[in-house]
Parts: sequence; structure tokens; C-alpha cells
Amino acid sequence: MSRVRSVEPLLEAHGLVKWYGGVSALDGVDFTVLPGEILGVVGPNGSGKTTLFDCLTRRQSLDAGRIVFNGTDITRARTHQVARMGMSRTFQDVRVYRNLTVVENMALSRDWSGEHVWDWLRPGTAGTIERARNLLEFLALGTHADALAGSLSWGQQRLLEIGMALMPNPGLLLLDEATSGVNPALVEVIRDRIRALNHAEGTTFVVIEHDIDLIFDTCDRVVVLDHGKRLAEGAVASVFEDPAVIEAYVGLAGEASP
Repeated sequence: MSRVRSVEPLLEAHGLVKWYGGVSALDGVDFTVLPGEILGVVGPNGSGKTTLFDCLTRRQSLDAGRIVFNGTDITRARTHQVARMGMSRTFQDVRVYRNLTVVENMALSRDWSGEHVWDWLRPGTAGTIERARNLLEFLALGTHADALAGSLSWGQQRLLEIGMALMPNPGLLLLDEATSGVNPALVEVIRDRIRALNHAEGTTFVVIEHDIDLIFDTCDRVVVLDHGKRLAEGAVASVFEDPAVIEAYVGLAGEASP
């Protein structure tokens, strides 16, 4: 399992509320993320998981609540400010620049702090390209570095997106269904790389997943959402023994009855 480095939270969410019209996507959600841990976030479709990520990274504003990241209140911060503080993410739908090469995608995802707008016209310094290629090797994409991103398989594009999120060297990486639609061999690659990054680099992860085996194999704790509310939080094995979680998420309640 991962190496939790501190009892002081890296991320704190207090009473998060988000409404879309008359529908509550998040309803008073509280949880913490400790430095060095891998936290799973699970729940049925529509339970608020991606909305949670959108609010944490400030892509969506909150209707109520407070977010503290690395000791700083980011509730009203802008998305680029949160990214520069060391929080990075992937998305449910893969987002890569399909008409650029794989290594160009990586270079564009570097830390832009202190650079000017015209630096976007440059492919990146030698150090940036070296880091990009090293990460691509780590993610089993080294032989595809000079191929167009659009030529990669779906699973390879997932890996590329993870690589792009890693380019700024984040302290916290949010993965939104990183194994969805990925073939089993590449799921194993993603699983192994999450573990390796966590153990070797100390990268902290929050992972939205429907693959319960991956949650059991990689996560220290899990948060269960249901209809925008936090239904349960705790060690993975104990949470999935909770009858309320079984009923809401696994859907097995009562099946053993005659």
C-alpha cells in the first residue's frame, strides 16, 4: 500500500455543496486526503464523483463549503492557480491533442509558471523534452513518442493523459476513471504505475474508479458517494462490508434471501 507521510491533511473538503438547477450534485460532502495516500472515490453513476473533481480543481464554483489544499484556502482560486499549487487531474473523456505528437502533448503540459505567452510557440527546453521522454518510457509509451497522439489506442491515450498530468510534477493527482474502456493488459500498466509513483515519488492520488479490484489493490481508504452525499468513508475492506454501501453501490442487498 501507499506511504502516508503525515497526519496533517494535504486536501480538506468541508461541507461541499453544488446545485445544478434544482438538482443537488454535492450535498454537504466532507473528506480529507493525507499526503502520500491513495484515496478511492466510488459510487453509482450520477452520485457526484466528477462534479467533486470539477469543484476541487475549481472548474466549477461551489454553492457552499470550503476547500483547503496544502494549507491554503482555494475555495475561490482559479483553475490555473490550483494547478500551479500542485494539483493535477485527468478526465472521464480522454483529452489529448490528437494532431500533435505524443512528446509534443507532454511538452505542452509542462509547468508554465514564469513563462510568457509566446513560449507556447516553443516545443520546450531540452530539460522539458528529456522529462517528457523519461515519463513516456515509464508509462510504456516510449516507442510512440514521435507518433501522432490520435494514432494511439484508447488505453494508450489514457496513459498519455496521465503522463500529461504528471509533467508539472504534481503533489496531488486526481484520476477520473483512468481505466475505463482500457484493455486488461493496459489496466495492469496503469495500476502498476500508480503504485510506483506513490511509493517512489510520494505522489498522492485521489482515484475515481468503477473497477473495485483496482480500488482494493491500490487504495488505502475509500469515500463512497450516493446522490451527492458522503455515504461512507474508511478502510476499503470495512467500507465494502457496510450494508448501506452494498445496497447503494454494489446492489447486492437481499439477493441472498430465498
